[in-house]
Amino acid sequence: MLEVEDLNVSYGQMPAVREVSMGVASGEILAVIGSNGAGKSTLLKAIAGQLPPDSGSIRFNGKEVSKLPAFQRARLGMIMVPEGRRLFRSLTVEENLMVSLSTRRRGPWNLETVYEAVPIVAERRHRLAGDLSGGEAQATAIARALIANPELLMLDEVSLGLAPVVVAQIYALIPAIMQQGTAVLVVEQDVQQAVKASRNVHCLLQGRTSLAGRDLSLDDISRAYFGA
Repeated sequence: MLEVEDLNVSYGQMPAVREVSMGVASGEILAVIGSNGAGKSTLLKAIAGQLPPDSGSIRFNGKEVSKLPAFQRARLGMIMVPEGRRLFRSLTVEENLMVSLSTRRRGPWNLETVYEAVPIVAERRHRLAGDLSGGEAQATAIARALIANPELLMLDEVSLGLAPVVVAQIYALIPAIMQQGTAVLVVEQDVQQAVKASRNVHCLLQGRTSLAGRDLSLDDISRAYFGA
């Protein structure tokens, strides 16, 4: 479904992602891990269309999308839940979900099915987004993305700043999402959480791939993560 080849992304003269290649198949989950500043979020933003790549290729369902703006990629089914959630704080939870109706594609997700899959969002539907806890806000951001019926759901640092019990609840949503055929690309700093969520891991170190594969050992992942 998603194919990234020799991708290079920079901020001005500073390289952030260098010659990264990776892929995600339909209904699969891939965890991209790495320490702070490794290039994980930059990679995700480039795939989503929020940052222009310097060079390289991004293909989605066989179509070259590296020059398409973010809104066109969203309409193709590439939906990102950004770091920090980016909810409209003055709107209710339900009003935030309805924002996604503008890019909604045909599929199984609507308000009713999202409320069924994510009960906490249903319970908070009339509450202002600005009054939500971190976990409630993250669940709402994921629910908002699901309303668009993504083929590829990109999750940027979903566990950041959340208590472990809340992180476990958020990750418990992923199997139900994948059952609908949605591929999931998750960026994560927490190695153990990433390995628990996905058998496929792609580790970045200073913008480059340091390790990639399936069913990797924690020792190998730790060495790649820290550059040992």
